[in-house]
Amino acid sequence: MSQTVNKFEKEIIKKVRMKYLLHLPDHYEKESSIKWPLILFLHGAGERGDDVELVKVHGIPMIAERDPSFPFITISPQCPEDSFWNAEQDGLMALVDEIIANYNVDPDRIYLTGLSMGGYGTWHLAAEYPGRFAAIAPICGGGNPSRIHELLGTPTWAFHGAKDDIVPIAESKKMVDALREIGGNVSFTIYPESNHDSWTETYDNPELYSWFLSHSLSDNTAVL
Repeated sequence: MSQTVNKFEKEIIKKVRMKYLLHLPDHYEKESSIKWPLILFLHGAGERGDDVELVKVHGIPMIAERDPSFPFITISPQCPEDSFWNAEQDGLMALVDEIIANYNVDPDRIYLTGLSMGGYGTWHLAAEYPGRFAAIAPICGGGNPSRIHELLGTPTWAFHGAKDDIVPIAESKKMVDALREIGGNVSFTIYPESNHDSWTETYDNPELYSWFLSHSLSDNTAVL
């Protein structure tokens, strides 16, 4: 017999490095007892690299840039040029934990959203870390429907343009359908005339943020 069955186990330490944008609301005070909700935003493929200013061109960091009173702590990391969000999950969660440890974050109100590549990253990260996010909003993304059971307890609002020729709407639909099939808490907004940019209308809609705030890990029926 030339092969034997063996088992290998070893603890390793991994170094992670990531540039990110941090938004603190105008009325944030370090010494205050107020705990703020947090949004983790994952950008699309076009904003990868080492110029973190690129991350401001779309989505949550754009909203925070033009509205200093935006009532969430937001973290908007930048994915390296040659990587994808799925490969950066350890760094993302380490970043979230770092912000929680150093700022006045409500750990029951941590939300996750992203667009295109970041939409894929949103579906993936929420499945990898079930129970960490109070609600998620993936935009024009997709994922692995065979892992959808991990999202059963996570309120989800997905968005996609019906005419998207970059990421077909079927990518979102298969995730939404799979989540609905197991009784998940999921909504799906389709923009009939939109192509790939289904994020501008989504992030400009105040209802998204009210919806986020209506969910918490301690009580997903919490009222804002």
